[in-house]
Amino acid sequence: MNIIANVGPALALDVAEAESMAELRHQAEGCTRCDLYRNATQIVFGEGPGNVEIVLVGEQPGDQEDVTGRPFVGPAGRLLDHCLDEAGLDRRRCYVTNAVKHFKFTARGKRRLHAKPNAGEIRRCAWWLGAEINIIKPKLVVTLGASALYALLGPKLKLTPERGHILYPANHPPVLVTIHPSYLLRIRDEAEQQRLRLDFVSDLHKAAGFRPE
Repeated sequence: MNIIANVGPALALDVAEAESMAELRHQAEGCTRCDLYRNATQIVFGEGPGNVEIVLVGEQPGDQEDVTGRPFVGPAGRLLDHCLDEAGLDRRRCYVTNAVKHFKFTARGKRRLHAKPNAGEIRRCAWWLGAEINIIKPKLVVTLGASALYALLGPKLKLTPERGHILYPANHPPVLVTIHPSYLLRIRDEAEQQRLRLDFVSDLHKAAGFRPE
């Protein structure tokens, strides 16, 4: 087991204090810690059973998540569900959340196009993500994409070289690094998409079979 010194804002900064996820969710409902709340429909908090072993962390809610108030229910969420099934990882074993809890977008007529959250927004929202992890105390955290990796392990670690690896930050849960499923949806070449999907499923399979050392 290789202990690493790197930790990101969700593990390094002060976070919210709550006795339960219900209490934390109630605190978060009126969040104004960054300006994203001004244009979003609502906060999209994490969801999952109380006794989960694995936390899946994405980037931010998308358009459908913003409307429904639930994480990973849009196209990327449906793809994630299929890949979890292929990996033998029951979503009911997982708590699913995002590094940023409000939808950041650019308006194009009636469409709302995803806009990447910046480091400041991720740091502000680490107040909630860190608290979610503290309450759940998972055996493993899976970062889906670069924003989630930054939130958990900071700016020094990059997605491509760490992808598929399980990293062990001192005094915190192990972190498995992988891509965000939305990345697969943007790949036009069918063969390349299938190859990378199999790699993604392989990463999730590692999470399914993970046993703490």
